[in-house]
Amino acid sequence: MLCREVTDIIEQRFPKEYALDWDNVGLLAGRDDKEVRCIYIALDASDEVIHAAARQGADMLVTHHPLIFSGMKRITNQDFIGRRILGLIRRDISYYAMHTNYDVLGMAALSGSMIGLKQPEALEVTCEAQEGIGRIGQLEKAVSLSQCCEDVKRAFHLAAGRVFGNPDRTVERIAICPGSGKSVIGEALKKQADVLITGDIGHHEGIDAAAQGMAVIDAGHYGLEHIFVEDMKDYLGKKLEGVQIITAPVCHPFVNI
Repeated sequence: MLCREVTDIIEQRFPKEYALDWDNVGLLAGRDDKEVRCIYIALDASDEVIHAAARQGADMLVTHHPLIFSGMKRITNQDFIGRRILGLIRRDISYYAMHTNYDVLGMAALSGSMIGLKQPEALEVTCEAQEGIGRIGQLEKAVSLSQCCEDVKRAFHLAAGRVFGNPDRTVERIAICPGSGKSVIGEALKKQADVLITGDIGHHEGIDAAAQGMAVIDAGHYGLEHIFVEDMKDYLGKKLEGVQIITAPVCHPFVNI
């Protein structure tokens, strides 16, 4: 199967048109006429991921986060992004990224279902189809903020999370936005969420949200978004006959000390 045929199958379910304007998705490096027998899936195109894909004999690398976000005037070995791109091209690995189009059409609904949201809707609508970033909905029954955090840790296989707000307060209306959720705090407040589950929350964002009556559970950027890897493995495994799908192991980019 050719790389362009693989990307066509991906885009049947996750069209590039659903990506946000600032994003960079699609085939970002390599040949669209490359014969693909093995695909490696990861969250980021890190040095470790690229080396692992090469060791596994991958013909194609699919990640959530794009390696190339903005315009590049040169690609050389003098910076780490250039070295990664050169490494992919040298190994003839075609590289594809699916970022906010997956957030809108995959990540939002999947994350909402994993925490058991009832009557979910898009947290931040980004298109006429009323799809968008994140989900907001109700839990089947109210729980304490502390219990909600435990449920999130269990659902996403996390060792820990950071909580802004009173752990003993009751929460029932839940917003979730995997990745960096600073930009949706206002929308979650407007839609009267009791708690926002997200990542990359700073000190001031956290305490300011809590002061306005909304708790925040920071489960980590990677902590919530790693679900992309297995979800895409399942999707491509069902769609691509005769293509081996290999996934990067769950590996958080930091350690707690």
